[in-house]
Amino acid sequence: MTTNLMRAVVHEGAAGVGGVRVAEVPVPRPGPGEVLVRLKAAGLNHRDLFIVDSRDPAAPATVLGSDGAGVVVAGAAEVGAEVVINPSLDWAEPDAVPEVPAILGVPTNGTLAEYVVVPAGNVVPKPEHLSWTEAAALPLAALTAYRALFTRGGLVAGEHVLLPGIGSGVATFALSMAKAVGATVSVTSRSAEKLARARELGADRAISSSGDWAAELGAPVDLVVDSIGSATFDACLSVLRSGGRMVTLGATTGPDVELSLRNLFFRQISLLGTSMGSAREFSRMVELVAEHRVQPVVHHVYDLADGPRALAELASGDQFGKLVVTVG
Repeated sequence: MTTNLMRAVVHEGAAGVGGVRVAEVPVPRPGPGEVLVRLKAAGLNHRDLFIVDSRDPAAPATVLGSDGAGVVVAGAAEVGAEVVINPSLDWAEPDAVPEVPAILGVPTNGTLAEYVVVPAGNVVPKPEHLSWTEAAALPLAALTAYRALFTRGGLVAGEHVLLPGIGSGVATFALSMAKAVGATVSVTSRSAEKLARARELGADRAISSSGDWAAELGAPVDLVVDSIGSATFDACLSVLRSGGRMVTLGATTGPDVELSLRNLFFRQISLLGTSMGSAREFSRMVELVAEHRVQPVVHHVYDLADGPRALAELASGDQFGKLVVTVG
């Protein structure tokens, strides 16, 4: 490094994407047990939008971003190692769920920058088959999908999983991972284009969100992984087999639902919540991606200088897969 400053995508002032800009900020320095990573690429998440929409206008500028991949250049790890960054902080084991998950990128400075400092335990080797942009697409969404499918959902080969709202980062990773382990996968969407894309990625059934799910699925499903919330909650429960499981990880259409307890206990449905994941799950997720050569779906790639425009596209909700910003 020849300068003490770096380029970064920061939020300051006005709420929303209007407060996002590219600025020069100090290069961070690693402390004990930390590493400095020179980022090659960084992925975007809806969390970035939630943050910019909710920050206090008087708060100081902060670097956005939770996902990233790059090269270790200093600190408590092998210099030169090519790594993917785990954005889940201070969560080691799957069952040791923190009261409030700590996530890289606000209040800590994040990955939409040329450098980032993270704990040494939060970097794992980059799968060799992935490009930098593909590796940067992994962290938050793939970790969330992995925990939802396997730790919470208990998915095994031969089961049938339903993924409402295909096209999001989490649902797209869940499709690839479930197919990799031998599951049957059905998806829903309002978009014919997204349904067609899902079929190309291996979805066994791709049905319209407005259709008759039960009729088109043909048989009840073993597991539903849902991030939509109130708009699909009843439909998700209705297509589960007796003894089936539903994992909920988001509420993009609203968090409030009406629920008949009889529908749960007579049919012995398991209703499970999840969010993010632990360091152990992150390592297992990366191992699965490497073993099965899972290929992240990247919708569009931007340069760091276009970071604000990338966030604006994310807000439109039209993408299939991940938006990624290249840094190096």
